[in-house]
Amino acid sequence: MMDYISQNLWLFWTVIMFICLILELSSGDFYVTCFAIGALVSIPVAVMDAPFWVQVVVWAVCSVLSILLIRPHLVKAIRHGADNRKSNYDALAGQIGEVSETIVAGGFGRVKLDGDDWKAQAPDSTEDLQVGQRVRVLGHESIILKVEKV
Repeated sequence: MMDYISQNLWLFWTVIMFICLILELSSGDFYVTCFAIGALVSIPVAVMDAPFWVQVVVWAVCSVLSILLIRPHLVKAIRHGADNRKSNYDALAGQIGEVSETIVAGGFGRVKLDGDDWKAQAPDSTEDLQVGQRVRVLGHESIILKVEKV
């Protein structure tokens, strides 16, 4: 078995490459992908019957170059615009909901929005908002939505 592997080192580098790609699926930071790229470049070097130490040097150099040159572009592409996205209930501002429990003027009630029921307040309202009325989310204070009549 060892004799077969030593005469077919391209197969060793192929296995290393696939293991790295499988491991990358659980990490997502593209470091392990760079080692897979190094293994990919080592395959043709192994096919040309270069000594194993040369293959390891090629793998190491290509892996480091991939980390320095390719990984930043991959990370930038995958995270493009991620910092500008609103998440959780910050994304609710501007959405339209329906009053599920009367919101008393200056007091509290409940609003159904995207299948969730939120405690809500209509601070600028001079009239009660009745069940079934449509309201727009203005923002939030803690976990209480600030709403206005549509």
